[in-house]
Amino acid sequence: MGGGGSTRRVTFEADDNDNITVVKGVRLSDSLIDRMKEPSSPAGRQPRSSVSNEELKKRIAEELALERARRDSEAQKRRLKQEQMFVRDEFGKLLERERLSSNEHLTRAILRERAATEEERQKAQRFARQLEEKDRELRKHDAYYKEQLARLEER
Repeated sequence: MGGGGSTRRVTFEADDNDNITVVKGVRLSDSLIDRMKEPSSPAGRQPRSSVSNEELKKRIAEELALERARRDSEAQKRRLKQEQMFVRDEFGKLLERERLSSNEHLTRAILRERAATEEERQKAQRFARQLEEKDRELRKHDAYYKEQLARLEER
């Protein structure tokens, strides 16, 4: 952040009142200008003429670097938030696909179980009919043999 040097060239000019003007469209905030006007030593206010152009250039460069670092930090925070939102959206989509997939598997399993249950019910009904048929047949045979037995006893 802010470690790479800028390729933009900034030139400074002094106007009639020893105020510094920045050329080439670089904007300075009022608070930055006020801070640059403050004396650097705590001993009190020194006349402006005692601050050299090199010192002012150095202070402005430092302030610009700090401002650039702040902007870079804010931009990085914005990118991080955007990436977090993207990841959150992707996780949401993934979870939705997983939910749909599991619902699909569950639905298929339920349908298979219903089909198997229906098949078992039909088998049970078929076996019950067969059992009733055998029972009727056995009763017929029983009646026939009883009749035959009765005839034989009469003879």
